[in-house]
Amino acid sequence: MNREDLAELAGSVGLGAWTAFGVLSMVVIGHEGAPLFTDEDVLSWSVAHRPDMAVAVARGLTATGTGVIPYALVVLAGLLTGRTAHGRLLAATLATACLASGQGLRYGVMALVARPRPALGDWAGHASGWAFPSGHTTTAALTAGLVILAIRVRAPHGRVPLCLAVGCWGAVVGLTRLYLGVHWFTDVVGGWLFAVGWFGVCVCAAARWLPAGLVADWADPAGAAQERTGR
Repeated sequence: MNREDLAELAGSVGLGAWTAFGVLSMVVIGHEGAPLFTDEDVLSWSVAHRPDMAVAVARGLTATGTGVIPYALVVLAGLLTGRTAHGRLLAATLATACLASGQGLRYGVMALVARPRPALGDWAGHASGWAFPSGHTTTAALTAGLVILAIRVRAPHGRVPLCLAVGCWGAVVGLTRLYLGVHWFTDVVGGWLFAVGWFGVCVCAAARWLPAGLVADWADPAGAAQERTGR
């Protein structure tokens, strides 16, 4: 896959996710933030199935989707991606910028939509601000995408289990927000769609405008690895 194909693929995926997110946002706004689809059913199930151990695990996992941990992961992912010191610094900076700008844009959307959260009495964890799209969900999914990209570059062989593990973490953080009762199901779906859309935009832009050497690693990690080892 060359850089043009990578840009086209990332752009298409991002556009599709943004379109779905836009439709969902309009539905949420049109219903004035009221629960949609299976929102109330999922919340009711979560409230009825909360043994203490499961709640403790959910709180621990949900804590990894905010604060320092996501930024530490994307900086590490960036440092692993570049071939040279300059390339590593550039990749770490761009990965951090992707996450930070995505969070900033999400805050703007949350303020615009202004969707209330579920009733406080159903919460089993901490939350603040408006509900849509879910912040922890968006941050964890976007972080997972950036880390998976780094794994693709640095571990072209045997990378599938690592990518699956990171992807599962990114998804599970969102599910913990449902289990803890601090978000509606459609908040979490919105967070996933937002993250995929923004990740697609960032990768598309990088594939078009970054130095060719760095993007070659993304598009053809196996070839880049062979070049580095002289095989």
